[in-house]
Amino acid sequence: MGKKGSLALSSFYSKFRNEIAAGGSVDDQAQPRNNPATTWTTVIVVTGLLAWLGVKNPWSLIFVAGLIVSVFLHEIGHFVTARRTGMKVTQFYMGFGPRVWSTKRGEVEFGVRALPIGAFVRIIGMNNLDESDPADESRTYRQQSYPKRMLVITAGSLMHMLIALTLFFGVYASAGRFGETNKLLIYGDPAPSSPAERIGLIDGDQILAINTTPITTRQGLIEAIVANRPGDVVTVVFSRDGQSFSKQATLASNPVNSDLAFLGVSSDSYNYVRQNIFNAARYGLWDVATAARASVGGLFVVINPVNIFSNVTSSNPDQMTRPVTVVGVSQVGGEIGRSEGIKGVLLLLASVNVFVGVFNMLPLLPFDGGHAAIATYERLRSRRGRIYRADVGKMVPVATTVVVLLVMLLFAGLYLDITSPFG
Repeated sequence: MGKKGSLALSSFYSKFRNEIAAGGSVDDQAQPRNNPATTWTTVIVVTGLLAWLGVKNPWSLIFVAGLIVSVFLHEIGHFVTARRTGMKVTQFYMGFGPRVWSTKRGEVEFGVRALPIGAFVRIIGMNNLDESDPADESRTYRQQSYPKRMLVITAGSLMHMLIALTLFFGVYASAGRFGETNKLLIYGDPAPSSPAERIGLIDGDQILAINTTPITTRQGLIEAIVANRPGDVVTVVFSRDGQSFSKQATLASNPVNSDLAFLGVSSDSYNYVRQNIFNAARYGLWDVATAARASVGGLFVVINPVNIFSNVTSSNPDQMTRPVTVVGVSQVGGEIGRSEGIKGVLLLLASVNVFVGVFNMLPLLPFDGGHAAIATYERLRSRRGRIYRADVGKMVPVATTVVVLLVMLLFAGLYLDITSPFG
């Protein structure tokens, strides 16, 4: 490698190290911005992709729009708490890479960058590697109290949890929460030549009773049928379009086990049940906590290199453990939208927000959790008025490994989303 190549590599690594430490771009704000070629190329490409997505599946477009809003609100969390606690914020960008558009308001540069794979808020003086003007030292992140630093750095993930809670609450209070309705409905056509078909049961009928036993659940129906023997005659009470009917059915033998009685219908008593505001809030909090607990366990499966490799090389990737990108998640959102409508899309968006909030708190740089871990370590090492400052330079190799893993995860997810799409 020549001298120029070595200098370029050194410059790249230096910038990479500084951005890892700073948690965002360290570009000189005085340099030219708003390159027209970059701006128009990005606008055309992004607009084209969104238009294609909207034509292919509008529900996927709605889901992606929800993700963009969620990312924006994540950064709003950092931005507002940093400003309120006296820290200096110099940049608020949606996206990474080359600038597409920017404007400066006061001391903050707002803008959009070409790669829509995240966003960042630049707070000065994140650690010992993040140089800042001595005149601004009192407004750096590193000079603030431990509670202020923790509030600011966790604000993004807390915002994701708040988004999820709001979405859960809104859906549960308006459309309902999926659960037991105590109303058993038939789904699909009865089995051919079954007792159910012979007495005329059809899709959408509600079964009210078998003989004198009230029926409200699928399990209740099963128990009422198998309490009889094949050949027994039972009275099936059901309703259709508000009218009740009662018919005699001679039970057949179950195709799987001839000793068991068989009616021949598929049924379910689960559906969306609208909740009052108190139950909507209670269930919302519960489901955020449940999703967060599941996300913690799922993290170590998804980011496991062995799991990534096995899914990429498998002819039938595991849908539950495979890495996935926004492409794959939007496919799932589109399919859920087709079957469940807006409520299904919003519930998926809530679950994704919980996962992103948990993922972002991994105690490793460049995640927010890495900065939180450093702040906690420094607080524990500080004694009797002596402020301890961690040497973040020693953590850069680990952070580099994490970035490489994330890149591998991204490309593996894209490969699987394209070659083995959901739905």
